[in-house]
Amino acid sequence: MAQASRSEAVRKAVYVGKRKEAIARLKLAKGSGKVFVNGVPIEFWGNWIAREKALVPLRVAGDVGSSHDFHLNVHGGGVLGQADAIAIAIARALAALDPESGKAISSFDYHLLSGDWRRTEPKKPNRRSARRFKQKSYR
Repeated sequence: MAQASRSEAVRKAVYVGKRKEAIARLKLAKGSGKVFVNGVPIEFWGNWIAREKALVPLRVAGDVGSSHDFHLNVHGGGVLGQADAIAIAIARALAALDPESGKAISSFDYHLLSGDWRRTEPKKPNRRSARRFKQKSYR
């Protein structure tokens, strides 16, 4: 009985993955292991590099995610930033479903569960960008 209530709580949770400016929100549903990004199957989303990057946690965890469908809402950033955000959200959902798969994902890539802390450096005043200075002229 306790296991069933924990399973319900895991399915109703929203898992969030962030990378650079991209944010991915994931909702689980009982299903056959399909992944939908903004209502579209992941086979039709992005390029093949982004798809492979986004599906890494499912390959590392094995068949843990085969009984659930993953519905993702992604916005912001570029395609590869969104792919990383999707991978982080899927990894967190799989770790909540099965702690053993969480350990496997963590040993494969720790940042899939903890997130990536790197952000864009802000632009400074009187400069062209964060680090770029105006060119100095001696004559």
